[in-house]
Amino acid sequence: MKRLIVGMTGASGVILGVELLRVLKGMDGIETHLVVTEGAELTFRQETGLSMDDVRGMADVVHDCRDMGAAISSGSFRTEGMVVIPCSMKSVAGIASGYSANLLLRAADVCLKEGRKVVLVPREMPLSSIHLRNLKELADCGCVVLPPVLTFYNGADTVEKQIRHIIGKVLMQFGIEYADFRPWCGKT
Repeated sequence: MKRLIVGMTGASGVILGVELLRVLKGMDGIETHLVVTEGAELTFRQETGLSMDDVRGMADVVHDCRDMGAAISSGSFRTEGMVVIPCSMKSVAGIASGYSANLLLRAADVCLKEGRKVVLVPREMPLSSIHLRNLKELADCGCVVLPPVLTFYNGADTVEKQIRHIIGKVLMQFGIEYADFRPWCGKT
């Protein structure tokens, strides 16, 4: 069983995290551990018609963001790594500085110290020099910075197809196959 931590922050685009959870729930052999910040809970109310119970129901294990004693706060709890989707610039700054003020930040810190993959899906534009500095620092530390940019080469002509493409790119980072992902296959 592969364990994957999914973190959601208060950045716009929480539907990306929901779609990731939905896709992973349909896959055998993957156990999801969800941690949601208070900011994400506010964003859910603004951007979706989903209740937090609906979202939590998509994960195998849900951790309270204030529970610094949760399993995912320890390096001895083995995981494949972590995806923070969407990732706010506040969380980027916390991870970059090692400021583990909540469980999401602590879990990312643990993954980094244990050499596990951390994929950040940052949601902000334009990016300030401070944002860029923090993202570069995290890339230098081994994080994958995967902004949810629009893609057109694969026929992604709807928001849903764009979201599926982003989820496919995230899952590629962990070697997880996703049938709805349409990668570039060269010129035809």
